[in-house]
Amino acid sequence: MTLQWDTEKPIYLQLYQQVVARILDGHIKEGEALPSVRTVAAQYQVNPITISKAYQMLQDEGIVEKQRGKGLFVMAGAQDHMLTRERESFLTQQWPEVVKQINRLKLSVEQLLQQSKETSL
Repeated sequence: MTLQWDTEKPIYLQLYQQVVARILDGHIKEGEALPSVRTVAAQYQVNPITISKAYQMLQDEGIVEKQRGKGLFVMAGAQDHMLTRERESFLTQQWPEVVKQINRLKLSVEQLLQQSKETSL
């Protein structure tokens, strides 16, 4: 996770988004425990309440579950659930703006594919 916080967004929301990204990327696997609130708070020198708020959002969405006396664990199926949700969000919110920009710049499919290949190397 990052030590650089965006001053435009609340830290708890950035932390939440980082955990979601790490689960989607497979860095945190289903059934795996999240670091404790105290550990994350100490590591990033952030108020434990901030960490708790991010973790509560994850619980509220059914991404993680609290196991009494053990901590928070990523639920089975969480990655697939989040992938579906993030795809839908991208396609309905971000993609239309991307398409407008592609059209505005008169980029061809070939140019985009070539750039995509070069970027992924």
